[in-house]
Amino acid sequence: MDISVVIPLLNEEESLPELAMWIDRVMQENHFSYEIVFVDDGSTDDSWRVIGDLREKNPYIKGIKFQRNYGKSAALNEAFRVTQGNVIITMDADLQDSPDEIPELYRMIAEDRYDLVSGWKKVRYDNTLTKNIPSKFFNAVTRKVSKINLNDFNCGLKSYNKKVVKSIEVYGEMHRYIPVLARWAGFKKIGEKVVEHRKRKYGVSKFGWDRFINGFLDLLSITFVGKFSKRPMHFFGIWGMLFFMIGFFSALYLVVAKIVSPDFSISNRPGFYISLTAVVIGVQLFMAGFIGELISRNAPGRNSYLIEAKTGLD
Repeated sequence: MDISVVIPLLNEEESLPELAMWIDRVMQENHFSYEIVFVDDGSTDDSWRVIGDLREKNPYIKGIKFQRNYGKSAALNEAFRVTQGNVIITMDADLQDSPDEIPELYRMIAEDRYDLVSGWKKVRYDNTLTKNIPSKFFNAVTRKVSKINLNDFNCGLKSYNKKVVKSIEVYGEMHRYIPVLARWAGFKKIGEKVVEHRKRKYGVSKFGWDRFINGFLDLLSITFVGKFSKRPMHFFGIWGMLFFMIGFFSALYLVVAKIVSPDFSISNRPGFYISLTAVVIGVQLFMAGFIGELISRNAPGRNSYLIEAKTGLD
């Protein structure tokens, strides 16, 4: 199979028929073999019924319905598990991503041998104050921290080599950082393509200000996990050693001073409490490192979601 199109959605019943027909037209015009995997992330409207109706007309449409809302990362992770295409393309369900971008996104993976190609919505129709400015700031920080030269990390329109989606695990709110996850997994040929951003035709945006706060917290998390998930002692041990040495030498100074001058009072000085606190913190960090090592070697899968129904999938 040439292409798997993965579409996470939440309450998008109005846009789904038009989107499915548009994708099918693009696939037929370019003679691609394909599948569409819709993931209903706990919709409260008739989105799942619409997906069922669409499958009756088009057997290439498949669906997963979560029992409740888990978020976009969960939806992508579940879809990535079942995709069969050699190239996987993700897009949003709100018609702001154009299926006409699919052929070029496919070509960049299949012919140019990119591991991942991220869309760049260079011209946007979102609210400048609430979305565009925060998005530019978010992307600048992520670009600086990750060393990946992309302008739009959070663009939903992306294409992947099949090996990429089968090698990474997307959890929490990490869908924003899939290029970073791919880089940590060893996929280094990451490209970018300017894509069309269309005005929303139906419904309302599902994202608010909290996604930017969560985004920066997730950036810190993924940076730590990427560097130290297999060797947490390298992080905690260094800081533990630093605090322990500060405490040890501070205490040593106080003891030597007491020996030299018997009238020297140890417990009445700030240095005594500083050294004691530093030693305790150092020991705690060492213990955190040891516990982290044990967890990293025995961690079970972190992705487990309640799936209410499936269609077109075994």
